[in-house]
Amino acid sequence: MKLHDYEEILGKERIHSIKNLASKLEGKTIQHINSTAAGGGVAEILKRLVPLMEDVGLRVIWDVMEGTPEFFRVTKVFHNAFHGQQVEVTQEMMDLYRRVNRRNQDIIRQDADFVILHDQQPLGLTEVRSGHSGTWIWYCHIDPVDCDPRVWNFLRPMVTWCDASVYHLPEYVKDADKRHYIMPPAIDPLAEKNRDLTDQEIESVFDRLGIPRDLPLLMQVSRFDWLKDPIGVVGAFHLVRQEIPCRLVLAGGGASDDPEGVQVLEAVLREAADDPDIFIRELPSGSDLEINALQRAAAIIIQKSVREGFGLTVTEGLWKGRPLVASPVGGIKTQVLQEETGLQAQAVEEVASAAVRLLNDPKLADRLGTAGKEHVRDNFILPVYLERWLEMLINETQV
Repeated sequence: MKLHDYEEILGKERIHSIKNLASKLEGKTIQHINSTAAGGGVAEILKRLVPLMEDVGLRVIWDVMEGTPEFFRVTKVFHNAFHGQQVEVTQEMMDLYRRVNRRNQDIIRQDADFVILHDQQPLGLTEVRSGHSGTWIWYCHIDPVDCDPRVWNFLRPMVTWCDASVYHLPEYVKDADKRHYIMPPAIDPLAEKNRDLTDQEIESVFDRLGIPRDLPLLMQVSRFDWLKDPIGVVGAFHLVRQEIPCRLVLAGGGASDDPEGVQVLEAVLREAADDPDIFIRELPSGSDLEINALQRAAAIIIQKSVREGFGLTVTEGLWKGRPLVASPVGGIKTQVLQEETGLQAQAVEEVASAAVRLLNDPKLADRLGTAGKEHVRDNFILPVYLERWLEMLINETQV
C-alpha cells in the first residue's frame, strides 16, 4: 500500500502535502498497542494505517497485548461502563486488570519515540512506564462522556500518566488530559471492504450467503452487540414490511476481546423466529469482500446504535453511496447529517418511518447517497487520517 495510490481519489497536491509533513518525522519510531489483531474497529484501522505510515518513512510497530478470558470480560465491563451502562465493578476486577497489564510490560519498546495505547485495555501499561523517554498517548475510540464514575476514577490516574489523549469528537474530552487532540477515524477506500466491485462479484457473494435479491434489502452490518440494537432493527423491519415488501439482512461477527457476542447473536436468532424474510449471517474475521458486497446491494443501510464511539460501518455505507438511516449518537452525528447525507432516527418507529420514506422516494435516496460519499471523501478516508496523525505527532515533538 502506497500513498500515491490515493492520488486519483484525493488529488496530487494533497498527497504531496502529506509527504512533506511526514518528512518532519523522519527516523521516528511509533509503537501502537491494542488488545486484538482482528475484529473490531481499532484492529481494522491499524491494519491499514500502519503500512501507510511505513510508506511515508516512519518506523512503525504494532503489538497486541496478551490477556486471559477473565481479563477480557473485565475490559468488556469497562467498555460498557464507558457507554453509561449499569455495571458491577469490584476490587477483584481492578486487581486482575492491573495484574494482566503488568504481565504485558515487556511489550513496551524502549526505543519507541511514541507509544500509542488504544482504548482501555492496555491503559494499565502506564503503571510500568517509569523511565521510558518516549511520548505516551492514549487514544480513546469509544464515547466516554457518561462513563461510570467508579471505572473512570480507577482509570483516570493512568490517563494522566500519558502525555496526551486523542478523542473522536470534542464532546468526548475528559478531565484528566494534559493535552488532547480530536481525530475521528477513517476507512481505506482501496481496501477489500471498500473498493469498487463488479456486478458479478456482488452476485457471487449473495449466492454463497444464500440471500435473494428480488426485494429491497434493509441491512445492518455490525458486530453482534447490544449497543448496536439488532433487536430494535428487527422490530423496525416488521413495521416497514407492513407497508412495502422487503427483506432484512443482519450481518456481522465478533472480536476476540468481546465475550458477549455469542449471547447477542443467540438473542437475535430468537427474535427473528425463523422469519423467511430475515437473513442473519455471522461472518468470520476477514469477510471484507462479503461486507462490501452486502453494503453495495442494500436498498437502505441502517445503523441503530444505542451508543457509538464513531461508527465506521456508517462511514463504509456512505462511501458506497447508499442511503442511510442511523441513530444520532456519537460520531454518527458528524457523518449522517439530517436531510443532507442521510436520515437520523432513533426509536423503532422513527427508523421504520425513515426507511419507508426512502423506499418511496428513490430521488431522495440517490441524493443523500451521493452527498454522503463526498462527505466521506473530504473527511474520513485513510490519507486524510494519516495527515491528522502526522500533524499530531509533529506537534508533540515541539511541545
